[in-house]
Amino acid sequence: MKIRFIATGGTIDKVYFDALSQYQVGAPGVERILQDLPVAFDYQIESLLRKDSLEMTLADRELVREHVRSIDERHIIITHGTDTMIETARMLANIPGKCIVLTGAMQPAGFRTSDAIFNVGVAVGTVLSRPDGVYIAMSGQVFDPDHTRKNRERGVFESIS
Repeated sequence: MKIRFIATGGTIDKVYFDALSQYQVGAPGVERILQDLPVAFDYQIESLLRKDSLEMTLADRELVREHVRSIDERHIIITHGTDTMIETARMLANIPGKCIVLTGAMQPAGFRTSDAIFNVGVAVGTVLSRPDGVYIAMSGQVFDPDHTRKNRERGVFESIS
């Protein structure tokens, strides 16, 4: 079983350079996470975009959708910025034959206090155990993109009815 990781940027991939919070979206944070863990699955990581999700356009989301449709793997994890992750997830609905999980982090993967490792772990468990569809793995839970929101005050994702 092989998982395709597609990095689009966002906080999980950010690299900070100084105390004034100047940053750049760097290499996929998931590379650093997976290379340090004894995982028992095959994977491939690619960087499709290197953008803060607030800068993503409709054309960027369409690029992600078409790329996901074009690849052979059934199990796909997309690392994404948390601010517009839900919008991208909704655009990926109805792609047949694929289990797609979007995840990210509230803090860059390189930070000691980052939630990135935890979120990637939940995403791997989700992509390997759920039926085809689109899911969001954040805050220790798995969400339906049509029934979730980012609670910016609490710094978590949560279900909505």
